[in-house]
Amino acid sequence: MYIASIDQGTTSTRCILFDHAGEVVAVGQKEHEQIFPQPGWVEHDPAEILVRTDEVIIEALKAAGASAADIAAVGITNQRETTVLWNKTTGEPVGNAIVWQDVRTADLVKELGGYFGPDRFRDVCGLPLATYFAGPKMRWALDHWPEAKRLSDAGNLAVGTIDSWVAFHLTGLHITDVTNASRTMLMNIETLEWDPDLCEALGVPIEALPRIVSSSEVYGSCLGVLEGVPLAGILGDQQAALFGQACTEPGEAKNTYGTGCFMLLNTGTEIVSSSSGLLTTVAYRLGNEPAVYALEGSVAIAGALIQWLRDNLGIINSAGEVEGLAHSVADNGGVYVVPAFSGLFAPHWRDDARGVIVGLTRFANRAHIARASLEAVAFQVKEVLDAMRADGATHLTMLKADGGMTANELLMQFQADIIDLPVVRPRIVETTALGAAYVAGLAVGFWESLGEVRLQWAVDKTWTPNMAQYHREELFASWQKAVTRALDWV
Repeated sequence: MYIASIDQGTTSTRCILFDHAGEVVAVGQKEHEQIFPQPGWVEHDPAEILVRTDEVIIEALKAAGASAADIAAVGITNQRETTVLWNKTTGEPVGNAIVWQDVRTADLVKELGGYFGPDRFRDVCGLPLATYFAGPKMRWALDHWPEAKRLSDAGNLAVGTIDSWVAFHLTGLHITDVTNASRTMLMNIETLEWDPDLCEALGVPIEALPRIVSSSEVYGSCLGVLEGVPLAGILGDQQAALFGQACTEPGEAKNTYGTGCFMLLNTGTEIVSSSSGLLTTVAYRLGNEPAVYALEGSVAIAGALIQWLRDNLGIINSAGEVEGLAHSVADNGGVYVVPAFSGLFAPHWRDDARGVIVGLTRFANRAHIARASLEAVAFQVKEVLDAMRADGATHLTMLKADGGMTANELLMQFQADIIDLPVVRPRIVETTALGAAYVAGLAVGFWESLGEVRLQWAVDKTWTPNMAQYHREELFASWQKAVTRALDWV
C-alpha cells in the first residue's frame, strides 16, 4: 500500500507515491502555463490545473504498476495564497486563478490599511496587509468580475485557495485546512475560524468561504481516478515541507528553495508575534490536537530568478546551466541582483520595490550576473534568518534545506558561508510532497506516530561555513546597499 501526495505547485503539478519507509515509489509531473496579462499580474488557468492533476495521478499509478485500490490515502499540498473563485453548483471557475506573486491588489491593500497602516489586522490574523495574501485577491475579484458578484449575490459563489479547488475536484467538498486558511487574512489565528469582522472589513462573504478543517483527518472519499481513496491530509506547501523535514519540535527550522524561498521556524503551541517583518502562521494541526504555530519569512523570488535568466534574458538555456556559468568566475565582480519583480516580501514588505542589477562595469559579464543571481537567493535568506534571530530564534544550530535549488552546490556553500551556519540537505529531498503524505498517512494509521515520522529523517549532505567574518560582512553590506536602490520605484 502507498500514500499518494498531490503537490500542486506554482509551475507544475506532481503526484508522488510514497511507501511506508517514506521512500519515493513513483512520480508523475506536468507543468502548467504561466499567464502574465499585465506587468505585475500573474495568473493560472484553474481548469488546466485540474486536468494536470488527473494526468499526474494516472502517470504515477502507471509508473508504480498500481491502482486506486493500492492507495491507503491521499494528501494535498499546494501553492498557498493563489486564489480561485467558482460556481458552487457547476464547479466552473470564474476567471483565472490569481497567483500569490500577483501585485494587482497594491492599491486595495493601501486603502484597507488606511490610517492604521499594514499592521491593521495583524493582531487577529498574524499577517501584515500585503498583496501576497488571498483575502485581498478575493475582494479584488468581487470588485472587478461581474460574474463573481452575481454568484455571490445569489449565494452560489465558492472562493478558496488552490487546496480547496483541488479538494472540490477530488471529493466535491468545499474545505480548506488551517494552514491555508491562515494565509487569507480572514482567519482568527487563535480560534482557527473565519473572523466575521475580518471578512466584513475585507469585503469577502463568509458564506462563500470553505469549511476549515485540520491538516490530518479523513475528510471524505475521492471520486474519479482515485475513486474510494480517502482524502486525509492537506497542508500548504511550506508547512508541508516543515513537516516533511520532521521539524515537529519548537525551535526547529527549514528553508525551502523553490520558486520563492520560505523559512519556517516551529514555535510549538505558542503564537509568536513578530516585530521584525515575519509572519505568524499555523504550521499544522493533527486532528483534534492543539494547533502548532510557526514564524515564517517569505521571499517571493528565488528559483524564479533563474527561470528569468533563462526565459527573459536568455543567458542560459536551462536552469541547470547556471551553476557552471557562475562557477566560471571567481566572484560576483561587484554585481548585485535584487529580484524585486513583485516587490520585496519578508522582512521588508515593500510593494513599491522593483528589481535592479547594480554594480555593473565594462568588466561584468553574464557569468557575474549568474553568480550574483544565486547569491541574491542566499542574501534574501540571510535577511530572513536575521529577522528570526531578532525575534528570539537564537538557538538554531543548523538550517535544514530542501527544494530543487539544493542541488546547486555553489548556492548551498555560499548560503552556509553567508549565514555562518551549517546547511543540511535531507536524504529524501521531496519534503513538500512527503509532508502531505505524512499527515494523510497519520490520519489513516499508515504511520502510527510523529515519533515514527521523525525517525525517517536522515542527512544527505551538510555544507559547513568557510568564509572569513570580514568578507561575510562586506558582501552583506553591499547587498543591503543594493536593496536600497530597489525601493520606492513605483
